[in-house]
Order: sequence, then C-alpha cells, then structure tokens
Amino acid sequence: MTIKKLGRTGLTVSDVCVGTSALGSFPAQYGYEVDTETAVATIRRVFDGPFTFIDTSNEYGGGDSEKRIGQAIRENGGVPEGYLVATKVDPVPGTTDFSGDRVRRSVEESLERLGLDHLPLVYLHDPEKISFEEGVGPGGPLEALIALRDEGVIGHLGVAGGPIDLELQYLATEAFDAVISHNRFTLVDQSAEPLLDDAQARGVAFVNAAPFGGGMLVKGPDAVPTYCYAPVADEVLERVRRMEALCAEFGVPLAAAALQFSLRDPRVTSTIVGMSEPKRVAQTVELAEFAVPDALWDELLPIARLGRAGVLA
Repeated sequence: MTIKKLGRTGLTVSDVCVGTSALGSFPAQYGYEVDTETAVATIRRVFDGPFTFIDTSNEYGGGDSEKRIGQAIRENGGVPEGYLVATKVDPVPGTTDFSGDRVRRSVEESLERLGLDHLPLVYLHDPEKISFEEGVGPGGPLEALIALRDEGVIGHLGVAGGPIDLELQYLATEAFDAVISHNRFTLVDQSAEPLLDDAQARGVAFVNAAPFGGGMLVKGPDAVPTYCYAPVADEVLERVRRMEALCAEFGVPLAAAALQFSLRDPRVTSTIVGMSEPKRVAQTVELAEFAVPDALWDELLPIARLGRAGVLA
C-alpha cells in the first residue's frame, strides 16, 4: 500500500485506514455481531500489514472497540512501529454532554481501554450534536482538546462529522490537523468536495470514511437499497444500477471501483474501510489493487459526478 504524510503532522499513514466501529459489535446497525476473539484476531492480523492506520472511537460498541484493540495491543507487546491508532472523543452515552470535563473523561477512558499513555491523534466526533458556538466556546470540547494537546496527552487534533459546512467552520479555527468526512465522497455523493479543497489548501489531512456507503456499493442497490443506512430516491438507485452494469461489462467488482474512487484522489490522505474479521484485510487489498481500466473510469466518472450536489441532508 501507499504510505502518505498525514497532512502537516509529521506522521505517516497507509492510504487505507482500518475502521473498527463494527469491532465493538453493533448488530443494530451492521446486522451481525462480532465476538471478542474475532475482534482481537482482526487487529492482530492488521498488525501483520499492510495497513498501518487504525481508527476507533470512545463510543464504538459502548467502549468495546477500544477495549478489544487494547487487548490486541497488549498481546502484541505494544503498537507496532510505524502504526497509528486514532480515536475520538464522544459525549456521555445517550446525552449531548460535550463539555470540557466530559472530553477529559472521554480521553481518560480511551487511554485506559487502549492501554496507552499518549494518543497521537484524537478527533472531536460528531460535533453536530451541539452548536458550533458551544463547540468552540469557553468550557467546551475544543478548549479541552487544545489543553490536552498542550499537556502532551494528545499529539494532534482532528474533527470527524457529517455536515460539510460545520466541518469547514471547525477547520477555519486552524486548531485541527485532520478531518474525517463519511459517506460524502463516494461514487454516489461528492458533496464533500469543498471540504477536500479546503483541507488541501490548509495542509490538513482529509480522511474519507464509508467509501461503500453502508454496503450499497459492495452488494449493489438491489441487495442494499439504502445509502448511509437510510432510504434514498429511486434516481439514486438507478444511477448505481448503471454503475454496477458498467463495472460488470469490464469485469470489475463495483466495490473495487468504489474503493479506488477514493484512493485515486490525491486530496484524500487515507480511506477508512471497516474490518470486522481477519479475512477482510486480504479482501480489501484485493479490491485496492484490482485493475480498473481507464476506459471504465471514462464512463463511470460522469455518472458519479451527478452526485456532486449530494444525496444526504
């Protein structure tokens, strides 16, 4: 895999990032459970390469994602050299308590679960849960994150959310070195374009999550007629059917085109792909390296560009 600089941080990461939301076991969203043994084995397999970037969050699986990653780290004798484990701060479960005090507790919980004494990259997660004014105001999460960075507990700050306009506001504070956008830079929806351009201009790493849109761009729109786990218009389903048919003509899996749509864009530092069992590592490598002819891109990209206005609110 390609190793890239993580924006202006001085850190480096693989161009595929291992997503671990499902590792905490979230059957309500993903439709399946993941036991501890499988989750730990998945991270141990990741430690064998080639992906050196792992993404988790305080809230994933009620903390079980971090706990299972922490167990794998212990069994491995530490985080392998050259690997980066990033996490996110979250409110108290079931609340919108994003106070500075809560942010500090969230970081303390993550350190304990992961078994680390330093977090190289921590994102403010889903800041849309509160107003921007609350986010950057006195006693709020940004103030606490900056203090934790200054204290050496955190290396670098990121922001990870949905609404593009809100993420642009946070990048304008110049406090963040990385930004995650999900489901908004794919073959279906490219409404994150302004954020990609802004991040690039600022030297901020753009990390693209959910290149498969929750499964539609893996199994096809007839098997998964939802995008980001929500219903979409018939026009979107028909557009993806056209993409699926084109890929079939060229003998290319739709999932390979979906992943490489993100990987081939130089503005994208890394693309988060969820992995919930060890074999997903090899499967992702295969999709990333599958030969996609230029002729397919010539026909596929004009259809994809119809999604520049987005399909998500």
